Amino acid sequence: MNALQRDINLGEFPQEMQKRHQTLEMLLESMLKPYVKQIDESAFYHREFLSMLGKQGFFNSEGMELSEVLMREVKVVEETAKHCMTTAFNMWCHLASLTYIRLTENTYLREKFLPRLESGELLGATGLGNPMKYYAGLEKLHLRAEAVEGGFLVTGTLPAVSNMAKENWFGIIAEVNENQRIMAYVPGNAMNLTLKEKVEYLGLNGSATYSCQFDGIFIPNEHLISHSADEFVAKIRPYFVIYQIPLALGVTEAAIQSIERNRDKQGGSNQYLPVQGETLSMELQKMKADFAFYLNQQDMAGNWKEFLKLRLQGVQMTASAVHANMLHQGGSAYMKMSDPSRRLREFYFFANLTPTVRHLGKMLNAQPMGMKR
Repeated sequence: MNALQRDINLGEFPQEMQKRHQTLEMLLESMLKPYVKQIDESAFYHREFLSMLGKQGFFNSEGMELSEVLMREVKVVEETAKHCMTTAFNMWCHLASLTYIRLTENTYLREKFLPRLESGELLGATGLGNPMKYYAGLEKLHLRAEAVEGGFLVTGTLPAVSNMAKENWFGIIAEVNENQRIMAYVPGNAMNLTLKEKVEYLGLNGSATYSCQFDGIFIPNEHLISHSADEFVAKIRPYFVIYQIPLALGVTEAAIQSIERNRDKQGGSNQYLPVQGETLSMELQKMKADFAFYLNQQDMAGNWKEFLKLRLQGVQMTASAVHANMLHQGGSAYMKMSDPSRRLREFYFFANLTPTVRHLGKMLNAQPMGMKR
């Protein structure tokens, strides 16, 4: 049994893993659960919880293989998503940002930012929603970069970057010319950067999502993640998707638990509904096992299409679970801020999170799966 499979079967944890899980459960109970309604109803951005996870070592990679770190972090996202997918999504943003710094060849960036990102002192955002669509042939790049002495000037607009704040940092990709795109790390308080908060979504308004207007922002060379974004994205894109899959696992698990709690509601009539918790649970366990199998192979790039399939399967599975949850709960689920209705809204966000369902469909059917269109 591999490390992730032990993570999935919590009763078989080694002692150290059990202790880590107990710490996580304590943090979820004390620091997250009391704020879920505030996050959902009032667009509260819970940066303190994310920072505390770092302080408690949940993002630490020192002395560990990247695959080991990945397995641990995937489980933390899943457990968080059971309670609040907004916060789990923010964690995905931070972990994506961490991946950029872990994999960059820029030693300055690694030395300056990796310890701070892993300790929770600094939080990171992605900024790669538009570039990921660009590489799939869905959009043009929104940012342009002009080479100047000591770096680049970047102009353009990113319509939505989540887990953002003036004190956070985020990754961007900008086109220099037809043959070159750069990737850089940018502070939220950069001069000539304008942030406009977006809080009119159906759900996940506590995700600290902003549009970002670049009016000639200077990017020094030492803040370049890569001079060749095309090559670097090929390295990071598996992780971009991998960290999203546990969002589906966590929300589905929470929906199944809710379905089971309502098993005997109204004289046991829920047994006549077409989708039952047992069926969903079997599908969930099968998906967890498949996910663990591909992660344990440690060939993230080689299993790129398999992770895309799992990501799409996660959308389909979560859709079935949250809709069944609404029916099993009955009338009380139709209350605006009920847990089942929140999970329903969380699902629709997940389905439209880059890579979206149609984005996934195109990538899975594109031949070849290269970076250039």
